[in-house]
Formats: sequence, C-alpha cells, structure tokens
Amino acid sequence: QVQVVESGGGLVQAGGSLRLSCAASGSIYSYIDMGWYRQAPGKQREVVAGITSGGNTIYGDSVKGRFTIARDGAKNTVYLQMLSLKPEDTGIYYCNVKVITTTMRTRDYWGQGTQVTVSS
Repeated sequence: QVQVVESGGGLVQAGGSLRLSCAASGSIYSYIDMGWYRQAPGKQREVVAGITSGGNTIYGDSVKGRFTIARDGAKNTVYLQMLSLKPEDTGIYYCNVKVITTTMRTRDYWGQGTQVTVSS
C-alpha cells in the first residue's frame, strides 16, 4: 500500500508565505508525477501545480508567478512554496502522487489534505 501525507498548512495573512510538504511512502517502484490540488467550499477541485519525474512543471493560472513546486532528490517528497498569498488561495490542499507500484501497476494516491487559510 501507498501512503501520502501532507503538512505545512495553517493560517497566514494576505501577502504572507507558506511551504507545504507531501511525503509518499509504501510499495512504490518509481514515481511518475506528483502534484498539488486545492478545493474551496462550493468550488471544484483545481490543479495548483504539478511536477513530472523528468522535472517538468505546470501551474494553475491563478498561482503562476507566486507558487513554486519542487521535489527532493529521492522524489518521495514534493514541496509547494507559496508566496504572496491571497484570500482566494484559501482551501484544502491535497497532494496527489502517480506511481508505478512494486507490482508494476500505475496508480494515483491522495493525501488527506491540509488546510490553508489566508486572512485579509
């Protein structure tokens, strides 16, 4: 089995910064993609940022220029550096990892989410 755990959320004032972390563990053979999604009350889940095993990155339009996604050398941990936070960034942030398992299956796994609240 694969576990995904997020951390780093919290309450911050507009203009402040947070750094989210996501650690994956378990029966993983290799990593394909890792990414961050967020969901605000009454809103659909949206892509925040993603990174491939080759280092290619994508960002949602609303966070481009403010957020940066990165991973460590072992590729088991992905980070989201969030700068110049705005109230509209408030939501639950979920980490998703797409992996090849040790049984050679391609699967997506989700963390439980971490709350980010940005006050005015």
